[in-house]
Amino acid sequence: MEEKKLAEQNHQPAEEKELTQQELSEQIRIRREKLAQLQAEGKDPFEITKCEVTHHSTEIKEHFEELEEKDVAIAGRLMSKRIMGKASFCNIQDRNGAIQSYVSRNDIGDEAYAAFKKFDIGDIISIKGFVFKTKTGEISVHAKEVVLLSKSLQVLPEKFHGLKDQELRYRQRYMDLIVNPEVRDTFIKRSQIITEIRKFLDSKGFLEVETPVLQTIPGGASARPFITHHNTLDIDMYCRIALELPLKRLIVGGFERVYEIGRVFRNEGISVRHNPEFTLMELYQAYTDYNGMMDITEEMFRTVAQNVLGTTTVHYGGYELDLGKPFARKTMVDAVKEFSGVDFDQVKDTEEAKKIADEHHVEYEERHVKGDILNLFFEEFVEKNLIQPTFIIDYPVEISPLTKRKPDKPEFTERFELFIVGREYGNAYSELNDPIDQRHRFEYQEYLREAGDDEANMIDEDFLTALEYGMPPTGGLGVGIDRFVMLLTESVSIRDVILFPTMKPIND
Repeated sequence: MEEKKLAEQNHQPAEEKELTQQELSEQIRIRREKLAQLQAEGKDPFEITKCEVTHHSTEIKEHFEELEEKDVAIAGRLMSKRIMGKASFCNIQDRNGAIQSYVSRNDIGDEAYAAFKKFDIGDIISIKGFVFKTKTGEISVHAKEVVLLSKSLQVLPEKFHGLKDQELRYRQRYMDLIVNPEVRDTFIKRSQIITEIRKFLDSKGFLEVETPVLQTIPGGASARPFITHHNTLDIDMYCRIALELPLKRLIVGGFERVYEIGRVFRNEGISVRHNPEFTLMELYQAYTDYNGMMDITEEMFRTVAQNVLGTTTVHYGGYELDLGKPFARKTMVDAVKEFSGVDFDQVKDTEEAKKIADEHHVEYEERHVKGDILNLFFEEFVEKNLIQPTFIIDYPVEISPLTKRKPDKPEFTERFELFIVGREYGNAYSELNDPIDQRHRFEYQEYLREAGDDEANMIDEDFLTALEYGMPPTGGLGVGIDRFVMLLTESVSIRDVILFPTMKPIND
């Protein structure tokens, strides 16, 4: 009867209230006093270097039939406890979840039970005992030994109030992971997504490589870089803004299929979609073009979703998305015509494009030409309407400095971006392999830099030299891993899928 009564009480905790700062300070003081007392008694938990762990919570629950009445050793964080006389119930949280334990004075002894009663929520403990099921049907561990492994000197947020301060959650991710199991699940899923991307690309014969994070010339994207200084060489260096140019050098060197998953850094604003450092996957494949990249992108998104979620149906932003269906494909010109009514194929030149922009209240800069204005129309009228997976293809050459021109329409390039729910998830090209054309494109980018565009590309002479040795026709693809994880985990902000997002320091 006592065991059943305790079990019922363990699932009906008393109503809790948020602690005041004074109450928190008092609890922290008491915890430190408990630690000092343990140390004075020669029982310092921080002197323990290891403990035996034979099973985790999920394993015990999933394999109860074969583990019933068998001895196990578990360890984790004490998340709740109910003390009643000679016996107690507590819940232990490990990497997989939580499991209940029944702790009795008769089983572990008077001294150990008295010590257990003084444990605080948040302490890390180990329990050895046998697996059983309570009269209420909950799989539990009947303790034979309980050991304090680490003393928690801070107070966890109350169970019911939780850790709701969004900024504090990002700053103290360790606490967020402790008290919000769904956060832990998101990051487990993130790891699974990256693993499945690697499996997919490895199965296609791609070789994973690593390229420099510090570069003397930041290239491969239009972005403002972070600048640092190398003391020994006495030169400024840049944290990479993309993975592209080193990987294409490897294609020149004879690696026909390469990819890299790594951090890149862009000195830009912070928003629900942007973090100054983020994870990018780029791949390059010789002897294919942007059509081949569309095929591999579609297959990768579908395969990863199926393997991680068990379905190709994804819910995001209130929409049901079907990654199992063929992705739509539209040219940028057609998409702009569909949603704005302006047919840029009929626009003669930059002057006319600017006039039409004025009429449609689309803001532009003096340096912008027709291709730039087409892209501005796309951003203004089209992006928000692209809900189901859609490839937007054939971008203006002015905004695609590393992309091969379309042979039949040289003012456009063989480039696409993948959009889902109004957001860009991938960017790909038929890679420009003409060193003469590439030099001209770089020179135009240099002109833009001089005109005030500090996100324009710099001239990379070594990359031009590599192209002069000859690069085969090549398709390339970049996918923002963080946004992909957001999509598959229904996360609203990029900070929800980056363990330690960039935060402004708190002033002392």
